[in-house]
Amino acid sequence: MDVRRWIVAALLLLFTAVLYAQPVSFADLAKHPQYKDVQISPDGQYLAATAVVKGQTVLALIRLSDKKGNVVQPREEDDVTGFVWASATRVLYSVGTRVGGYDEPLLTGELFAVNADGSDAETLYGFRKTGMSTGSHIQHAAAEYGSADVIATIPDDPNHVLVAVSSWAGAGFERGLPTAFRMDVRDGNKAQIIVAPMRGAHFVADHQGRIRFAAGVDNDGNVKVYLHPIDGDGWQPLPELSRDRSWPIAFSRDDSTVYFTCKAPAGFGVCQWDPAKQSLTPVWGNPTVEPAGLLQGLADDSIIGVDFMDGRTGTALFDGQSADAQALLALMKQFPGESVRFVSGTRDGSLSVVLVRADADPGTFLLYDAKARKITPLLARRSWINPEQMAQMQPFDFTARDGMKLHGYVSYPPGHENAKQLPMVVFVHGGPFGIRDTWSYDTLVQVMATRGYAVLQVNYRGSGGYGYDYEHAGWREWGGKMQDDVTDATHWAVTQGIANPQRICIFGASYGGYAALEGAVKEPDLYKCAIGYAGVYDLPLMYHRGDIPQSSFGKDYLHRQLGDDMDVLSKHSPINQLDSLKAQVMLVVGGKDERVPSIQGLSLHQALANRHIAHGWLYKPNEQHGFYDEANNTELYTQLVQFLDANIGPGVTK
Repeated sequence: MDVRRWIVAALLLLFTAVLYAQPVSFADLAKHPQYKDVQISPDGQYLAATAVVKGQTVLALIRLSDKKGNVVQPREEDDVTGFVWASATRVLYSVGTRVGGYDEPLLTGELFAVNADGSDAETLYGFRKTGMSTGSHIQHAAAEYGSADVIATIPDDPNHVLVAVSSWAGAGFERGLPTAFRMDVRDGNKAQIIVAPMRGAHFVADHQGRIRFAAGVDNDGNVKVYLHPIDGDGWQPLPELSRDRSWPIAFSRDDSTVYFTCKAPAGFGVCQWDPAKQSLTPVWGNPTVEPAGLLQGLADDSIIGVDFMDGRTGTALFDGQSADAQALLALMKQFPGESVRFVSGTRDGSLSVVLVRADADPGTFLLYDAKARKITPLLARRSWINPEQMAQMQPFDFTARDGMKLHGYVSYPPGHENAKQLPMVVFVHGGPFGIRDTWSYDTLVQVMATRGYAVLQVNYRGSGGYGYDYEHAGWREWGGKMQDDVTDATHWAVTQGIANPQRICIFGASYGGYAALEGAVKEPDLYKCAIGYAGVYDLPLMYHRGDIPQSSFGKDYLHRQLGDDMDVLSKHSPINQLDSLKAQVMLVVGGKDERVPSIQGLSLHQALANRHIAHGWLYKPNEQHGFYDEANNTELYTQLVQFLDANIGPGVTK
């Protein structure tokens, strides 16, 4: 029995067949996932999972033998945001404060630990830690103002992990300069190993607990890669790897090699780095997309191939005949058309957690017994979502007006996958640089598609995942070629007969909010309505307001990727082009947004009012860069679809 049938069977116990004919409610779409991540302990005795209980994300610890468990609940205002098994009996976790935010709460920088049975809870690091400190090289855990992130566990040392600590002292809004420590998971005491060679660096360690690489992006956008020799005490620059923008990912389980992103004969690749020769050898390549990550095998920390997304989810195995590869291939046959991945495993690989998900399926975690070759359902991320009722995404490629090949997705209303002349929403992703739309479950896509609207998403130039040149092509093209790509994708959908040219709306969040309003004023006859969500509408204002210009990295980012000509930026600002506006407008703003401060939305709101232009307006004073509260999201979804219905609807629902 496959995952979809398990979910449907469970839902049938709760709902009547009549309800299945109705689209999923906005309240259900707005719910946070019931379970987000699941990991099995190294010995296979316990599961740890982030779970939502009464609106708060907690850490659930479940003993597999009898399914009994404990719930680790952080302070009332906090959510558990991540966790890792430090040993078979000890879990480390981090928390965030629920003060709004786009996707998740704001991280506090603290690190906590608890035993698998719920005992011996301890604050290991953070500003709310109590204790004493000394002047010795061994720092005893005490209140510290900074952020700690786990670099890696140490398989043969269950009492210690490697952590990167970035102090807040003197940093202001600058990126942190991390220091690597070996931390005791029992009490938080830590011994310093090495300071990173640059701000914002990422450490890579081997399985012996040794820091071996650091990599980061400098203020000019250049990749910098450094080696920390085993027998040395400093950093050694690797200029050739830096020049090629290669990036260290992880060591093989036996530490014989390290995997890098790299250039490959096919275009984009994954390479193995030989420590002795200090050279890269390609092991995977793709002409279109970069790797999305490495594929885990049955055991924790094992690597069996490359995960990539060229349209849909792609799988490339290093050795298709290995036991791990054969197990994955067998599971993929059981769940055709879905993404199947090992996401956690025991030390010996006897038990593994599998995540099965798809464009219409939020995902279900399964337990795989390698010896018995048996799978058992564990936890569904959103058990109330029936994948059979959800919209499916279809990848597409097309050629932009200047000959550049672009990629995107169309999601059709359920049951109307072959329909023509549909009302359509062009949904532009944020970022804009380095971010991309993917073949995956997307709540906002489902909100619109399940109400009868085709949803078009395009990875315009500047998007991530297609290489540095693809991203670089979008620099200084706000309102220019990036916007033209969105326009060209819209015309493509009309030419293909997918969209009714008289029933098209454009919508986006953050940069997507900018693109929605810029599209409305640059192409006034193309879009009947435009929805800006946490959007930028005055480009020069980005240089003075918000968190980006408050750091040297942010300032350099603006000058490098938006440009210095304020006249050009003003010309490409929607707030200065309202004479061209014909579309109906809706604005959505969070009052505590630090990335795109609310003055952006408030100023456009006032400018429209001054022109006596009626428009939709949804303002939530306690939300940040995108809504987090479920009730606020339910209201957003309701008003969003009402706005679409009034301007390009009603959507196709039968």
